Amino acid sequence: MFKKVLIANRGEVALRIHRACKEMGIQTVAIHSTADEDAMNVRLADEAVCIGPPAPKDSYLNKAAILTAANITGADAIHPGVGFLSENADFAEMVEDHGITFIGPSADHMRVMGDKIEAKETAKKLGIPVVPGSDGGVTTDEEAMEIAKATGFPLIIKAAAGGGGRGMKVANSLAEVPEALSICRTEAKAAFGDDAVYIERYLGNPRHIEVQLIGDGQGGCIHLGERDCSVQRRHQKVIEEAPSPAISDEIRAKIGKTVTDAMKKLGYKSAGTIEFLYEDGEFFFIEMNTRLQVEHPISEMICGVDLVQEQIRVAAGEKLSKTQDDIVLNGHSIECRVTAEHPETFMPSPGLISDYHQPGGLGVRVDSHLYTGYSIPPYYDSLVSKLIVHGVSREECLARLRRALGEYVIGGIETTIPLHQKLIEEPDFIKGDYNVHWLEKLMGLK
Repeated sequence: MFKKVLIANRGEVALRIHRACKEMGIQTVAIHSTADEDAMNVRLADEAVCIGPPAPKDSYLNKAAILTAANITGADAIHPGVGFLSENADFAEMVEDHGITFIGPSADHMRVMGDKIEAKETAKKLGIPVVPGSDGGVTTDEEAMEIAKATGFPLIIKAAAGGGGRGMKVANSLAEVPEALSICRTEAKAAFGDDAVYIERYLGNPRHIEVQLIGDGQGGCIHLGERDCSVQRRHQKVIEEAPSPAISDEIRAKIGKTVTDAMKKLGYKSAGTIEFLYEDGEFFFIEMNTRLQVEHPISEMICGVDLVQEQIRVAAGEKLSKTQDDIVLNGHSIECRVTAEHPETFMPSPGLISDYHQPGGLGVRVDSHLYTGYSIPPYYDSLVSKLIVHGVSREECLARLRRALGEYVIGGIETTIPLHQKLIEEPDFIKGDYNVHWLEKLMGLK
């Protein structure tokens, strides 16, 4: 087992990884920018190294600085967390080339799943259902028109290297395809430096369902059920729950087996998530995230598995500590992503935390790096806390979430806590009757 892990991230996820390491008796190294020197994970780590100024490109994306920090502190492993370099195959290779273990999947698997066209083709070969559409990248208007006719309408054009809702355009007729293609290519080139696009059928009212898995690269792979991430604003998740209120035990077992069988064939090692669109009883592969997910705690709450600790164990060469038969879903869990933004306009609201009181009690978990007197810097993602609740039923879980949101105090800044309080009182949400367009329609964005 590792003696010292460098955590190549910041905020709540860095603190989450630190806690997992400490419970395993592993020392931690925190890296930080000059803007994060007072962060909670920096204060609690066994060692801390400043790696640069606030801009991510000069600090949390600075591969050389991170590797230097690992070398001077004698870290024998690096956990990349979420975002930043967590799915950067070149960084993973650099880490391994320096004789340090990368706590994540192989660089090859990251590359395969990081390209959406190749990922879709790989999923198809592994027996995972995919959305009908182009077999690969589309390069000409003529080719796009032929694929569009075969796929049917509406269809969606997506950037192959895309994410976060950028480089995507819906076409409702053949006449709209050339313009949509041009816009999508331009956005993709500007956002990702790559104008490759692909086409697939646009599902009208799908749910966003993802299956959490972890493999050991030694023939072992298990899934931890599914999460419903359909409450989204501009392709950004707002509320997630597990299990999905739309999925039966029979369907859950079927898709779970499909995913784990595929990852065993691939020889996948580490935590990962297969994301699907789900409509009319059918699953369609969107992408695979080859890292820890922001919403991983709700899977942990219903399965009793510490995903970060399991990640660390398999990275150290151990087999999974559990089999699929050991995984029994227990109750229901919901996560609210609390961001430092105005709850209606979503304008960023960095600043000094003048008062902080987080909720507690049975079944309540808060993953946050906030404390009274901490100043949220304006340079990074606005996520400041994840409120996670668990109950024996969805009804109990919702009642507990109402109570917890009412107790939560984050003073000095605007947060989205009032938005969450509003959303969980909506009749459709209470019934579990929503899809990926629900929130935007509710807010008048569509």
